[in-house]
Amino acid sequence: MKIYSDFVPRRISQIAADVLALTVIGLGIWLGMAVAGVIGAVGELGRQLRSAGLGFETAMVDAGDALGQIPLVGDAVRFPFDSASHTGTTIADFGTATEGFIITLGNVIGVIVALAVVVLVCWVWLRRRWVFIQRATAANQLQRLDDGHDLLALRALVNGSRNDLAAISRTPVHAWRSGEPAVLRKLAALELREAGVKARPRAAR
Repeated sequence: MKIYSDFVPRRISQIAADVLALTVIGLGIWLGMAVAGVIGAVGELGRQLRSAGLGFETAMVDAGDALGQIPLVGDAVRFPFDSASHTGTTIADFGTATEGFIITLGNVIGVIVALAVVVLVCWVWLRRRWVFIQRATAANQLQRLDDGHDLLALRALVNGSRNDLAAISRTPVHAWRSGEPAVLRKLAALELREAGVKARPRAAR
């Protein structure tokens, strides 16, 4: 499998593109974590609400306990404070639920942001790299075959641009069918060059 071009300028650009793509992927993951952290920080409101609820509940219970010690009227006096303490429990539970919801929401949004960046980069970068790898690998394997240059010439007819083919022959298809050696060599060289593969010397038959 050929991952990079045999030609230095193109190989350098491919390596630079790979480094850039991996850097953007890393930044995307960092951005997702940062977004999750920012949204999760809002969960502090839930923590404060829970703390306030628990504090209110404790204060009401303590007040009820203290007033409950008054002879004769203690139970009657403490009843409103016991009821109020349940309100503090409700507030604390709401604060806990709010904190959990905000943290979960932040994590979900952070993952979505990171995945969006990764998927976008892979779609633009990895797809093109995979196309190159397939073409380069196939071209490298074909030139090792006895009739590989004929097959490479055929691939050049399929993949080559009009200008490139016209520069080789005014009738490249006819030349390929006729098996003109000079045209076949040029077509094969064109396919190898476009595939990023250097031509290897052909073994003598």
